[in-house]
Amino acid sequence: MLASGLDTLRLTLHVLAATVWVGGQIVMMGLVGPARTLGAEAPKALARAFERMAWPAYAVLVVTGFWNLSTFHWAAQSGAWKAVLVAKIVVVAAAGLGAGLHSRATSKAALGVWGSVAGLASVAALAMGILLAG
Repeated sequence: MLASGLDTLRLTLHVLAATVWVGGQIVMMGLVGPARTLGAEAPKALARAFERMAWPAYAVLVVTGFWNLSTFHWAAQSGAWKAVLVAKIVVVAAAGLGAGLHSRATSKAALGVWGSVAGLASVAALAMGILLAG
């Protein structure tokens, strides 16, 4: 059976936003080192450009995440599914918080710590989303 048009739209928006948010963080991780050869400000310029795409993608993820939830019947889900959902909500919040703190960090240590929190939490949220999809 094929998904309905509305389900296709919802899931496409969610996956596309995850591609930008999670995939973009992975790409940025690979670009920072080479960007330093272009000048001290190049990594910051790349980060600012990425943020202009990443934060709207994060917002789309949150909105479509709640939209996804509206398609499930809470009572029909197992305890394990509910536990993973709660954990996913926590790591999605941690990803946003980590990314926000990373963008405001002023030391290399803080950049590393908060970038790692954002990246790891984002990948964890992605894996949990796949787990919840069944």
